[in-house]
Amino acid sequence: MARNKKKIVILGGGFAGVECARQLESEFGNDPEIELVMVSEDNFLLFTPMLPQVASGMIETRHIVLPIRTICQKTKFYEGRIKNIDPYGKLVTLWGTGDKRSISIHYDFLVVALGSETNFFGMADVEKNAYTMKTLNDAVMLRNRVIDMLEQAENETDPILRKSFLNFVVVGGGFAGIETAGELMDLLLDARKHYPTIHKDDLKVIVLEALPMILPGFNEKLAEFAKEKMVDRGIDIRLQTAVTSFDGNEVTTKVLDQNPKDSIDESMINVIRTKTLIWTAGVTPVNTIKRSMLKTDRGKVIIDEYLEAQGFPGIFAIGDCALFLNPETKRPFPPTAQIAEAQAKTAAKNLKAIITNSEKEKFEYQSKGQMAIIGKRSGIATFLGMNISGFWAWLIWRNVYLSKIPTLDKKIRVFLDWVIDLFFDRDISRLKLMKRDDEKEYKELDEVDDVW
Repeated sequence: MARNKKKIVILGGGFAGVECARQLESEFGNDPEIELVMVSEDNFLLFTPMLPQVASGMIETRHIVLPIRTICQKTKFYEGRIKNIDPYGKLVTLWGTGDKRSISIHYDFLVVALGSETNFFGMADVEKNAYTMKTLNDAVMLRNRVIDMLEQAENETDPILRKSFLNFVVVGGGFAGIETAGELMDLLLDARKHYPTIHKDDLKVIVLEALPMILPGFNEKLAEFAKEKMVDRGIDIRLQTAVTSFDGNEVTTKVLDQNPKDSIDESMINVIRTKTLIWTAGVTPVNTIKRSMLKTDRGKVIIDEYLEAQGFPGIFAIGDCALFLNPETKRPFPPTAQIAEAQAKTAAKNLKAIITNSEKEKFEYQSKGQMAIIGKRSGIATFLGMNISGFWAWLIWRNVYLSKIPTLDKKIRVFLDWVIDLFFDRDISRLKLMKRDDEKEYKELDEVDDVW
C-alpha cells in the first residue's frame, strides 16, 4: 500500500529558504511521494551582500538577482505574500490583491524562513524619511538619490542648503552600514569629477553608531583598522551616538553617556543638516511572524535544538525569523547569511529524518569566518583562523562571495562588472523609476485589523 503524498512547504525565498529547498531537492527531488513547495514575495533570490555595490553603481542591478525557478527547478513555486500561518490546521494563506486571488496551501511539514525587515525602533519620522538597504529597490533608490543630490548641489548658491545636499548620513556601524558608507564614498569621489563646482572637501559621509566600536563581530584590532582606514578616506565615524529624529532636512542625535545622568545634558544633543539618511541600524521579524499562532519571543519563532518550533513538531524556523541562542554567550546569533544557510542544511536533514523515521540532528554552528569591505579595495576578514586586513581581505571577500553565487551566468556577470570597474568610472545616470503599486496595497492590507 502506497504512502500518502507528503507536502513540504517553505516560506521565504532568501538564503535560508533557497538553501533548504536545494538540500531537500537533492534528497527528495525524484521522490514521487514528496512534494516540495516554496512561497516568496519575490520570484528571485536577492544576493544581499552585494546591495551596497549596486547602490554605488559598481554592479548592474539584475546581476545580483537569481530567479528561484532556475535555482530550485524541482520545487513548485508560488509568488505571493504570506497572510497567515495556521499551525493547527496546517494551512498557509496568501494575501489576495487586485491582480492576485487569495489562496490557502495545505502542508504536512513547514519551514518558516521569512527573514526580517528594517527596525526603526518606533521612530515614525525616521521610517518616513530615511533610505534603507534591505531590498533591490532600496539600492536603486539610494543610488538615484545620491546622484540627484549631486545634481542639485552643483548649481545651488545657498551654502547651507548646498551643504545639506552633500552630507550623507549612514546610521549603523555593522556590516551593512560600514560597507554602504565605503561604497558611497567611492561613488561620490568617482562622480565628483563630472561636477566642476563640487570639491572633495565638500563631500561628507557620516557614520553614526550607538556602540563604542564599529563592526562589533570582529576583534578590536580589525575593527580599529577599518575605522582608521575609513577616517583617512574622509568618512566621519561618530561612536556612541544615537539618532532621535529625522524630518528630511535635519537629523537629531544624542551622545550616549556610559554613566547616564537623570537630567538631559543639552550639550550632548547635536543636529546634522542633511537631505539623505541611510538607516541600517537593525532588523526586526516580519509582521507575519508576530501575528502567527507560533510561539514567539521578541517577535521570533521559539525553536528547539533541532530547529523545530516549540509545541509544533514538523514545523521548522530558520534564519533571521528564528530565535536560537548561542550556547556559549546565551545571546541570539547575529542575522547573517552564513548562519541562515547552516540552519537550512540542518533543517533539511531533520525533515528527512522525520520522513524516514531516523534520528534527528542537533544544530551546531561553527563560524567559517567573517568579512567586510570598507571601500577603495580594502577590507577586513577573519578567515581560516587568521586576521587579515587591507587588500588581501578585500580580495578574499570578492572570491568567497563570488563562489557563493549559485549560477554560473551570474558569477560571470558580476566578475565582468568588477573588471569594468577597474578601468572606468561609475555611471552617473539617474534612472527615474515608477514605484510598485502593490507595495502600497500590501501595506494597507497589513494594517487591516484581522483576528485569526
